Amino acid sequence: MAKHDNAYSRFIAWLKVLLPVLALMLLSTMFLISRGIDPSRSLTYADVDIEELARDQRITGPRFSGVTSDGAAISFSAESAQPDPDNPTIYTASDLKAQIATPDGGTIDIQAALAYVNGETNQLELSGGISLYTSTDYSIRTEGLRASMDQTSISSVGPVTAEGPAGLISAGQIDLIRQEGEVGTYLLVFKNGVKLVYVPKINEDE
Repeated sequence: MAKHDNAYSRFIAWLKVLLPVLALMLLSTMFLISRGIDPSRSLTYADVDIEELARDQRITGPRFSGVTSDGAAISFSAESAQPDPDNPTIYTASDLKAQIATPDGGTIDIQAALAYVNGETNQLELSGGISLYTSTDYSIRTEGLRASMDQTSISSVGPVTAEGPAGLISAGQIDLIRQEGEVGTYLLVFKNGVKLVYVPKINEDE
């Protein structure tokens, strides 16, 4: 019994020495590791230009809808939009999709790679390859287009090509205009050197 007590006493005595030593070793190791870290390297984003980041503000997935003064519903969306740093009412948008629904029941769907949106003048300037699809089965291509957001108005900038029920059409310009004497009736007019190539429909039953 005495030997057992002596062994136990010696074990406790060793623990009293070893535990403080181990604690000191752990503390010294933590101290050495913390001094081995370079604070300047840990902040890998410290070289970011904050002013440039603020200038490069973008809006993801913007959407707009409203009704023009002559009763047409207009809506558009874009993949992203970036405000002008000097005028927050002006935006540059990419991958724009728009629709104009006129009071007579017609629709025009528009797709454009780039758009310049001026909130002060309520104007859209589209560029970068534009496609228009009408509810009267016309598919139209042009490189530039101007549209209004407060009234029903569309004008191409430069020549257009189209395919529709009448055949293949090329023209120097197209305009969407309201038909005189008809309330809520609109016409898509081809003008300036219009050429029509009639393509007869083939009766699939024959």
